[in-house]
Amino acid sequence: MMRDVFQARYGAGAGARQVWAPGRVNLIGEHTDYNLLPVFPMALQFGVRILFRARADSAVRLAATAAGFEDRTFNLEAEIPPYAAGDWGNYAKAAAQALVRHLKIKRGLDAVVDGDLPMSAGLSSSSALVVAMALALLDANGAEVDRLELAGWMAAAEHYVGTRGGGMDQAICLGGKRGHAALIEFAPLRLTPVPVPSGWRFLVAHSMVEASKSAGAREHYNQCVADCRAAAAVMGDYRSLVAESSQQEVLERGRARLPERLFRRWRHQITEGRRVYQARDAMEASDAAQFGSLMLASHASMRDDYRISCAEVDRLVVAAMDAGAFGARMTGAGFGGFVVALTDQASWPQVARRLEEQFYSPQGISASATGRMFAVEPSPGAAVSPHE
Repeated sequence: MMRDVFQARYGAGAGARQVWAPGRVNLIGEHTDYNLLPVFPMALQFGVRILFRARADSAVRLAATAAGFEDRTFNLEAEIPPYAAGDWGNYAKAAAQALVRHLKIKRGLDAVVDGDLPMSAGLSSSSALVVAMALALLDANGAEVDRLELAGWMAAAEHYVGTRGGGMDQAICLGGKRGHAALIEFAPLRLTPVPVPSGWRFLVAHSMVEASKSAGAREHYNQCVADCRAAAAVMGDYRSLVAESSQQEVLERGRARLPERLFRRWRHQITEGRRVYQARDAMEASDAAQFGSLMLASHASMRDDYRISCAEVDRLVVAAMDAGAFGARMTGAGFGGFVVALTDQASWPQVARRLEEQFYSPQGISASATGRMFAVEPSPGAAVSPHE
């Protein structure tokens, strides 16, 4: 389909190249990256693909295979004005604006965007598009950038669309490794691959609530960031507090000094930051029961302290546990989207079947048939290749 759309918009595809950028599922460590605390995601086998060809001028022309995404055109210039809030073209502009500022790129491209990653679902379709566009533009301009440096640039670039996130999505999108999750730490950015035990299976299932980062959800997301910074101004550096030997003493100090809302958001950061390292250790030890227990504790913290879950997500977590999962939790920015559950190779079909029966069928939905529930595999990061 990409080839047909490309030919219809821009003529024959001679000289075209292709870039692939995966989505990600975050296994544990939610809303911690913007406080420079660790995260533990893995890249997925699903993502965003761009078929592109360099131009001689500065024009960037975009088309999409999906219905409802109108063609977009803009020029590479010192200041690239955004489209209206929520426009899909702003993610392409975010990458372009960053590369113009850092590298002064001048050559645009003709491109068709395709993907098999659910949008507004907490699996980072937006960051996959930003990274894919950045790699396409770098290739069109004959430029190369260290992957971790590019990840940092693209994390900052997404502020262009109004979301004040951290750097997890871009780092795992660029640095994913087949068969591995990754411990990602910040300032400086470091990515440490961790092998996923061969018998483990991660299942993702949609809550049927769209997890949009636009409008009210984006405002709530950004308020979380602001609250965390306000708490840090009182309590000090998050990483130092997470590293203290007695977590209970740290939490008691926070309870005494912070108002309730700030305390709850701050407590999530302290406990979740420690859970990430514990989860890394559990994966290295192939301890699925411990990993699953940490996932459940993470979800409870997001539900009760961070207040970013919703009734449908909570019901899906309970259903996954009733179906026999080791653990389950909300994944992504929150306010809906996907739940990720840990099972083993033998039981994941049974868990999927039970979720169909308990959660989806009563709503008249076949989740497996509509791409709302599927097993995910730890996959490689983004790459550019010749178009076949």
